[in-house]
Amino acid sequence: MAIPSLQDGIDKAGSPIGLLWQPNAEPWTPEVVEREYVGWRQEQAAWHGGVALLNLSHHMYDLWIEGPDATRVLAEYGANNFEKFAIGQAKQYVPVTRDGKIVTDGILARRAENKYLLSGVPAAQHWVQFHADKGGYDVAFETDTSSAFRPGGGDPKLFRYQIQGPLALEVIGKVFGGPLPETKFFHSTPVTLAGRSFEALRHGMAGQAGYEFIGPWEHAAYVHEAFLKAGEPLGLVQVGALAYTTPSVESGWIPSPVPGIYVDPELAEYRAWLPLFGIEGKRPLNGSYFSEDIADYYVSPYELGYGKLIHFGHDFHGRDALLKAKDEPRRTKVTLVFDADDVRRVVGGGEDPGFVLTYARHRVETSAGLVGTTMQTASIDPVGTVLAQTLIDSAHAEPGTEVSVVWGEHPGPGTDSGADLGFPRIRATVQPSPFDRHARTEYRRG
Repeated sequence: MAIPSLQDGIDKAGSPIGLLWQPNAEPWTPEVVEREYVGWRQEQAAWHGGVALLNLSHHMYDLWIEGPDATRVLAEYGANNFEKFAIGQAKQYVPVTRDGKIVTDGILARRAENKYLLSGVPAAQHWVQFHADKGGYDVAFETDTSSAFRPGGGDPKLFRYQIQGPLALEVIGKVFGGPLPETKFFHSTPVTLAGRSFEALRHGMAGQAGYEFIGPWEHAAYVHEAFLKAGEPLGLVQVGALAYTTPSVESGWIPSPVPGIYVDPELAEYRAWLPLFGIEGKRPLNGSYFSEDIADYYVSPYELGYGKLIHFGHDFHGRDALLKAKDEPRRTKVTLVFDADDVRRVVGGGEDPGFVLTYARHRVETSAGLVGTTMQTASIDPVGTVLAQTLIDSAHAEPGTEVSVVWGEHPGPGTDSGADLGFPRIRATVQPSPFDRHARTEYRRG
């Protein structure tokens, strides 16, 4: 029996929205790791005020790309600068459709002259592999799915541990017997621990200092235990699946934007190639904002804040559309700070609304009507603080602007998109994105 494709699913549902719209969809959280170790608030506090250990080994999808045409295919289907891409460096990969809409981003690491590792949500990996296969590029691929989809439930090929927070470098120094070599942002340095070789990628989360350590799974348990032992006197806290989902609303990264692939007739072959039971067919849409047209959910890399990553010095798929859109009016990425009293009134929970997490597209309104949509909403300690990464009309993006978030679940097809369904409103104030000042101003320096 043939495996159903994304196009099969769209045809059966009647439309992309018919396939994807799922009111009250459960928000994604990482697999395998505990939901909480000491409580999501304490875990958030650890990377803000102490030191935190995060296990990223299980939810990442990895695609190794190797061969004489590896750089060429990545450059021809990505907007990044490949003229300046050192071995050991990583970049946020930005593939776009011919209309200049994001497919989704990923973390692309250059491992050797003709070898790369593309990690993250697998839509970008699918895009590269399809076009490489169709175009006859001289490359080979090796994949490792996330632990939720790995055949037979085996171990990952790689471990990934982040050590983050103001005390991160102190813990790292204790583990390795001294500070690591000075390393540029988003560059790696090789490290060795008791004869075990792996690498340290310099970056942080929510503006905090730290590294991500990546290496063969056979060393995972030893490295994990070494960090726990060294960090114990400094109060190191392991971060669970709930807290792990929240730094993005502080650091300004919008996870899993809708890929711009669902209706373009030139992508019919691509949709027929994609499996239905993949990220493109199973990542749900929900919230108070509803449109029958899936294209209303597409976003450009400019809206996501990726304009600085776009390099027009080479020809790439979608280049003309991005060049045209460069100076056109568009939405701005901002952080909405929800009114705490309204959160308690609308979300519930009395004085403590508990953990709030949703990737719903909620309507953002002013007296002028619809001005934007939320992309991810999450609780940030202290009690009652809820932030939302939001795309908003630029005219309403000034910090301090007051808006309302319509909190509810539109039932989807069959109900008018503009119907007043009596959903409650939560007052909110526009603030910059990234919300964290350090992430906004100093994160990538050096």
